[in-house]
Amino acid sequence: MPLVRVSVRAGKGKEHLAAIGESIHQSLMETINVPAGDRFQIFTEHEKGTLVIDPAYLGIQRSDEAILVQITISLGRTLEMKKALFARIAERLAKSPGLRKEDVFVNLVEVTKENWSFGNGIAQYAGK
Repeated sequence: MPLVRVSVRAGKGKEHLAAIGESIHQSLMETINVPAGDRFQIFTEHEKGTLVIDPAYLGIQRSDEAILVQITISLGRTLEMKKALFARIAERLAKSPGLRKEDVFVNLVEVTKENWSFGNGIAQYAGK
């Protein structure tokens, strides 16, 4: 049920985006029990000057390659699961496509289950 939005600087190519998507999805499956077929991802490429990421907020030195990852998920994950997810996303993205861990910004947005419709105008998770 996660909806993943990834914002990157333009010009990296489809293979780069595919590697990001795969690394994030594998991380979700490994840490917060997302099923393999539950994959919904949106990639937005930004020209220079249209993606603002502070280069040193909280003492973390970010490069021009920094990305923003926003994941909307249903309520119910523990703090430990969330921490494991953040760490695993950074680890996997460091391996493929080779991002620096410092360049991986992740934000979770939690919603109640009745806020999802996966098609047919039905709230499939309402009441569960």
